[in-house]
Amino acid sequence: MTMLTPGVAFKLAPQPAGSRDASRPGAAAVYLAIVKRFSMHALKMLAAAAAVAAVMALKVAVYLPGLFHH
Repeated sequence: MTMLTPGVAFKLAPQPAGSRDASRPGAAAVYLAIVKRFSMHALKMLAAAAAVAAVMALKVAVYLPGLFHH
Protein backbone atom coordinates (compact mmCIF):
# COMPACT_ATOMS: atom_id res chain seq x y z
CA MET A 1 0.00 0.00 0.00
CA THR A 2 1.15 3.46 -0.78
CA MET A 3 0.42 6.52 1.30
CA LEU A 4 -2.18 7.73 -1.18
CA THR A 5 -4.41 4.66 -1.08
CA PRO A 6 -6.55 3.92 1.94
CA GLY A 7 -6.44 0.54 3.63
CA VAL A 8 -9.96 -0.25 2.48
CA ALA A 9 -10.52 -0.73 -1.24
CA PHE A 10 -12.82 1.73 -2.97
CA LYS A 11 -16.17 0.42 -4.09
CA LEU A 12 -18.19 1.79 -6.97
CA ALA A 13 -21.52 3.31 -6.11
CA PRO A 14 -24.37 1.02 -7.10
CA GLN A 15 -26.10 2.03 -10.31
CA PRO A 16 -29.89 2.12 -10.41
CA ALA A 17 -31.31 -0.68 -12.48
CA GLY A 18 -31.44 0.33 -16.11
CA SER A 19 -29.44 3.53 -15.76
CA ARG A 20 -26.95 2.34 -18.35
CA ASP A 21 -29.49 0.51 -20.47
CA ALA A 22 -29.30 1.86 -24.03
CA SER A 23 -32.78 0.56 -24.81
CA ARG A 24 -34.58 2.86 -22.38
CA PRO A 25 -36.79 5.56 -23.89
CA GLY A 26 -34.87 8.63 -24.95
CA ALA A 27 -31.44 7.00 -24.83
CA ALA A 28 -31.20 6.83 -28.60
CA ALA A 29 -31.96 10.54 -28.89
CA VAL A 30 -29.24 11.36 -26.37
CA TYR A 31 -26.66 9.23 -28.17
CA LEU A 32 -27.71 10.71 -31.51
CA ALA A 33 -27.28 14.22 -30.12
CA ILE A 34 -23.79 13.33 -28.89
CA VAL A 35 -22.82 11.92 -32.28
CA LYS A 36 -24.22 14.97 -34.08
CA ARG A 37 -22.33 17.36 -31.78
CA PHE A 38 -19.08 15.45 -32.27
CA SER A 39 -19.60 15.31 -36.04
CA MET A 40 -20.25 19.04 -36.27
CA HIS A 41 -17.13 19.75 -34.22
CA ALA A 42 -15.05 17.46 -36.45
CA LEU A 43 -16.50 19.10 -39.57
CA LYS A 44 -15.62 22.55 -38.27
CA MET A 45 -12.06 21.43 -37.56
CA LEU A 46 -11.73 19.98 -41.07
CA ALA A 47 -13.10 23.19 -42.58
CA ALA A 48 -10.59 25.26 -40.61
CA ALA A 49 -7.73 22.99 -41.72
CA ALA A 50 -8.90 23.26 -45.35
CA ALA A 51 -8.98 27.06 -45.07
CA VAL A 52 -5.42 27.13 -43.74
CA ALA A 53 -4.27 24.78 -46.51
CA ALA A 54 -5.97 27.00 -49.11
CA VAL A 55 -4.21 30.10 -47.80
CA MET A 56 -0.88 28.28 -47.87
CA ALA A 57 -1.49 27.06 -51.42
CA LEU A 58 -2.39 30.57 -52.53
CA LYS A 59 0.80 31.96 -51.01
CA VAL A 60 2.87 29.30 -52.77
CA ALA A 61 1.11 30.03 -56.08
CA VAL A 62 1.88 33.74 -55.72
CA TYR A 63 5.51 33.52 -54.55
CA LEU A 64 6.77 30.49 -56.50
CA PRO A 65 6.82 32.10 -59.97
CA GLY A 66 8.92 34.95 -58.56
CA LEU A 67 11.63 32.52 -57.53
CA PHE A 68 12.25 31.37 -61.11
CA HIS A 69 12.17 34.78 -62.76
CA HIS A 70 15.49 35.67 -64.40
